[in-house]
Amino acid sequence: MVFLKPPDGGWGWVIVVVSFFTQFLCYGSPLAVGVLYLEWLDAFGEGKGKTAWVGSLANGIGLLASPVCSICVSSFGARPVAIFSGFMVAGGLMMSSFAPNIYFLYLSYGIVVGLGCGLLYTATVTITCQYFDKRRGLALGLISTGSSVGLFIYAALQRELIDLYGLDGCLLIVGALSLNILACGSLMRPLESSDSPSPEKSCVDEVPDQCFVYHEKEKTVEENISILEKGCIAEKCVNNVPDFKQDNIINKNVLSSINVNEKDTYKKKVVEQTNFCKQLAKRKWQLYLNYWEETIVLFKNKVFSALFVAILLFDIGGFPPSLLMEDVARSANIDEEDYHMPLISIIGIMTAVGKLILGILADFKWINTLYLYVITLLMTGVALFAIPFAKSYLTLAMLSGILGFLTGNWSIFPYVTTKTVGIEKLTHAYGILMFFAGLGNSLGPPIVGWFYDWTQEYDTAFYFSGFCVLLGGFLLLLAALPCWNACTTQSSKLPPNTYSYKVASSA
Repeated sequence: MVFLKPPDGGWGWVIVVVSFFTQFLCYGSPLAVGVLYLEWLDAFGEGKGKTAWVGSLANGIGLLASPVCSICVSSFGARPVAIFSGFMVAGGLMMSSFAPNIYFLYLSYGIVVGLGCGLLYTATVTITCQYFDKRRGLALGLISTGSSVGLFIYAALQRELIDLYGLDGCLLIVGALSLNILACGSLMRPLESSDSPSPEKSCVDEVPDQCFVYHEKEKTVEENISILEKGCIAEKCVNNVPDFKQDNIINKNVLSSINVNEKDTYKKKVVEQTNFCKQLAKRKWQLYLNYWEETIVLFKNKVFSALFVAILLFDIGGFPPSLLMEDVARSANIDEEDYHMPLISIIGIMTAVGKLILGILADFKWINTLYLYVITLLMTGVALFAIPFAKSYLTLAMLSGILGFLTGNWSIFPYVTTKTVGIEKLTHAYGILMFFAGLGNSLGPPIVGWFYDWTQEYDTAFYFSGFCVLLGGFLLLLAALPCWNACTTQSSKLPPNTYSYKVASSA
C-alpha cells in the first residue's frame, strides 16, 4: 500500500499527543512492575527467578508477538487495534487483582497485559511514521517518552496505592485508568492511501494479475460452459444407459420448457463465482509467499541481520535493571531513610530525557543514527559492569540515571529500522526485530533472578548482562562498517522508498 506524502504536521501532532498518552497508560504499570515485584515476592513466597517471569512476560510477550501485531495493524488499521487493545490491558490488570497464585499472574498480567501493550506499541509507532518523514525522529522521540513518563509516575503511584488500598486495590485502580486508552485510540485517524480502487471495477477485476501463481491458461466463460455441458451429458449417458429411450423422451420435454437465456445466465454466474474464488485463493497464497520472500530479502541485509542480534542481547542484559533495581538496593542493605526517590522513578524520568534528546539528535543530517545507536549499546554495557561496585544509594541512583538515559535509544530504533529497509517495509521489518526484543525481555529478568537464587548475590548476574550488551554492540559495529561502502556503490540499484546510510561527515 502506498500512502500519501506524510504531512509532517497538522493532524500528525494530534497523533503524537494521543500516542504519547497511549504509551503512558499502557506501559506505566508493566515498566514499573518492580514495585509490584517486591509485593509478589512477599505475597506468594516464590523464588526471585520464578517471580520475575511476571514482569518479563508483561514486557516481552507483546514484542514476541510483534509479527502478529504487525499483521493486525496492517489488516485492520491502528485505530481499531488500539481500541481493542485498551480493553485487553484494562481487563488484564483488573484480573490480576484476583490472582490466587503466581501462575495466574503469568496469564493475566504477563500474557494479556503484555499482548495488549505490544499491539498498542505497534499501532502508535506505525501511524506516527506514516504521518511524519522529515520530523520522524522528533515525533518518535516524543511518543516514546510516554512510556518513560509513565514509569516515573506509576512507580510512585503504585507504591502509594499499595499503602492506601493494598496490592489488589492498586491493580483495580490502575486497570480503571487504562480504560482511557479507548479515547486515545478513537483519535488515531488513518492517513488515506493513494491506491484506492476505482468504483467502476468489479470485484473480480480488483484481484491483480501478478497474484496469479499458477501459470495455467485461464479458460473463457464459453469454454467453461461447454465443459459443464459435456460433463452433464456424459453423466446422463453413464447413469441412464438401460433406460435410454424413456429418458430421451423425458429430457426433450424438460429442455423444451426451459428458457435458454436463463440457463446461460445461470451458468455464466456459476463460472464467474468459481473463477473469483480461484483467483482469491491464488491471491492469498501469493501474499503468503511474498511475506516469506520479503523476510529472506531483509535478512540478506547485513545491518538488519546485525540489528536483530544486537536488540536480542541488549534486552537480555539491559532490561533487568528496570525490574530488579529496587531489589538490588534492598539486597545491598541500603537504609530506607536514604531513599529520596525510588530508583525505578529515576530510570523512568531519565529514559524520557534520553528518548527526547536522542530523537532530536537523530534528525540532524550530519549524525549517523546507527553509529549513535551503537554508542548507546557500548555505554550501557559499561554501566552494567559498574553496578556490582555500587554500594550506596547515591551511586545506584547515578547508575540508574545513566542506564535510563541510554535506554532512551528505543526512540531512535524505529528510525534506524526505517532508514535501513524503507517506510514500505517498516511494519514487516519492525515486527521481526521486536520479536527478538521480546525474547530478550522475557529471558533477561528470570536469568538475573536465577543467578541470584544460585549465588545469593547480583554481581555475577550483572557481569553477564554487561557482557551480552557489549557483545551485541560490537557485532553491530562490525557489521555496519563495511556496509557503508556497499551501500554507497549500490545506492542507485536500490528500489524506491529504500534508504541507504552514508558515513557522517567529519567536518
